[in-house]
Amino acid sequence: MEQFVAIAVAHFVALLIPGVDFFLIARTAMTGGWRGATGVCSGIAAANGIFIVAAFSGVSLISHPVLLATIQLAGGGFLVFAGVAFLRSKTRIDLGHDLNTEPTTWLRNCGLGIASGLLNPKNALFYVSLAAAVSAAAPLERVLYGVWMFTVVLAWDVVVAVALGSKRALARMGRVLPWLTKLAGGVLVVFGGGMIVGLAVRYLLQA
Repeated sequence: MEQFVAIAVAHFVALLIPGVDFFLIARTAMTGGWRGATGVCSGIAAANGIFIVAAFSGVSLISHPVLLATIQLAGGGFLVFAGVAFLRSKTRIDLGHDLNTEPTTWLRNCGLGIASGLLNPKNALFYVSLAAAVSAAAPLERVLYGVWMFTVVLAWDVVVAVALGSKRALARMGRVLPWLTKLAGGVLVVFGGGMIVGLAVRYLLQA
């Protein structure tokens, strides 16, 4: 029980730290409402679920440096591309989307969430470290850990989407949305550029 509490707290604290996923959810919720943003939430949770299953079943990207580097390069490029798109976009709040989210829009957002989650090597490394901490646990206990983490990721992301994408929140954010979108775009570019630069530096030092 003590181990579960420690792992659960560490996992949730990590979720509270704003990162790439947070800014994608925030921007989607503030431009199209929380229902559309749940697509991003579902995609992010699915990507986390894949990493959780891989880590807790003993599959580690750390042991495959080429694969890890490929993910880091692709992820960095994806984040820079998304960040530039945010910086260039002319955002507006459409309250109608909050009630009438089209299925194609939801699926597109879900794909964006999956890409964001899978192309972030920090997610893989984080779950590998958590899996190592509970390596001595019984198989059923590890399954419960994984189910808990997946559920918490999905629940927390949906809470963020609802908080930022409700009609009341959208009605208050008309003036600040352009600035928040630019901030989100800048953060994504910095994150993505940092991943690419870090990869390049590591290979230069190894050469």
